[in-house]
Amino acid sequence: MKKKIVIGTRKSDLALWQSNFVKREIEKRNRNVTVELKKITTKGDKILDVALSKIGDKGLFTKELENALLSGTIDLAVHSLKDLPTELPAGLKLAAVTKRHAPEDVIIARRKNVTLENLPEGATVATGSLRRKSQVLSLRPDLNIVEIRGNVPTRIKKFLDSGWDAMILARAGVERLKLKRYVSSIIPTYAIVPAVGQGALGIEIKDGNEFIEEILKSIHDSDVYLAVLAERAFLRTLEGGCQTPVAAYAEVKSNGLYLSGFVGSLDGTVTFRKRVRGSKKNPGTLGNQLAKEMLRAGAKEILDEIYGK
Repeated sequence: MKKKIVIGTRKSDLALWQSNFVKREIEKRNRNVTVELKKITTKGDKILDVALSKIGDKGLFTKELENALLSGTIDLAVHSLKDLPTELPAGLKLAAVTKRHAPEDVIIARRKNVTLENLPEGATVATGSLRRKSQVLSLRPDLNIVEIRGNVPTRIKKFLDSGWDAMILARAGVERLKLKRYVSSIIPTYAIVPAVGQGALGIEIKDGNEFIEEILKSIHDSDVYLAVLAERAFLRTLEGGCQTPVAAYAEVKSNGLYLSGFVGSLDGTVTFRKRVRGSKKNPGTLGNQLAKEMLRAGAKEILDEIYGK
């Protein structure tokens, strides 16, 4: 008789794609297991007319899923890793990270080959992210940035119905939902550093659930895990989140772990960027060290001002 596993998932198209992907991967590699999905609505799914930066992001898209894990209603929760807070509730753990989809952001426009560089002066660009806003304005201070919320298909529809010139989204979500036709250009990670964990899926479980942890080893990507540990340590040391223009992207290479970090003011006039290389054996240390270097360089004043507001 097959063992049943229950995945907790948000109800959005992207969340369901992610959870169904994990379901297929688990069942493909574990013939003795059958997987079911349990749909759960989070606070972030209910509040769609307020900017993320104004709500407060501690568990905005995760708390209800985590409560279900702790109560035993579900066995695991699948998250876009960029939505998962760096500090998890007691009794829960990040048990696995999947292979990472392309981490870049993309420009959505009505014609191909529209880039940040060739947008007309004063063009209007939509984004729901302070991280993107700060980096875009640091490159193009003339642009007009407008706030947008909602899931990926909703944002694309809003854009198409608007008079805006462009919109920025995560490449992973757009491509996973087969909406690549709307992508005008891909923004390289050196121009706009991605959100921490962008493109990766994090699987959260109840600590001590050895059966589930053993099952998840079959879909775990150790290199991506090292990369996101560095990114999450960077974010945790800065105490950043949706309210702060903080970004990080790490890559495992043959000669070590490379980590790029970004901290910027809300208007993009003051930014700190740095790329470092460290040991693959100590990803958390690398992230922590880079964050402390940037704080000493002046990022602390930016973050203090933002937190004060």
